Amino acid sequence: MFDFDGVIANSEPLHYQGFRDVLAEAGVALSERDYYAKYLGFDDAGVFEAVAADAGRSWGDGRVAELIRLKAALMERLERNASVLFPGTNAAIRRMAALVPLAIASGALGAEIRRVLDREHLTMCFKAIVAAEDTPVSKPAPDPYQRAVALLAEALGGSVQPSECVAIEDSPWGLQSARAAGLRTIAIAHTYDRSALEADAVISSLDELEDSLLKRLWST
Repeated sequence: MFDFDGVIANSEPLHYQGFRDVLAEAGVALSERDYYAKYLGFDDAGVFEAVAADAGRSWGDGRVAELIRLKAALMERLERNASVLFPGTNAAIRRMAALVPLAIASGALGAEIRRVLDREHLTMCFKAIVAAEDTPVSKPAPDPYQRAVALLAEALGGSVQPSECVAIEDSPWGLQSARAAGLRTIAIAHTYDRSALEADAVISSLDELEDSLLKRLWST
């Protein structure tokens, strides 16, 4: 089970730009340092709500929804006509999809996830996709991974236990979510230093994601 932003898509810099520009129009400054240190683990609604609270603002659901819409439109423009995948990701996903069922558990919007996967012809590689709008709360709560396990079991027509699943995450918040849901974890050091990532295994790129690594995790 893959996180999306920061694992499959090298889109965190674009997300930061989107949040920064939309918030600037609303009169709130967001530094790159604060984004990565404090807000990266939230979905879009969570980022806008947390930034507003920290800035002493009070935004209702309608205002937050409008900011999400503006940021989504900006993301579509930023991604247009360019691949945002990390190098080697396309091949790694196709390799793993031939070995085990794959799913996505992400705090990104479903339209953003599917837009990238469709462009890269990877949508068919995933049996289940859980996006920000598919659970009542996002990471670091366990809900996205719990939902992904349920959808994967439904897609496979059988029972799937969380302990049979491995989450690939790039952030402490995502790893916390996966552990709380009962999954084994692989951290990928795309966004944070390896020392900041507590997981069953740590890799530097998806090129290192091999069947032998998964078998080693399942044997422990």
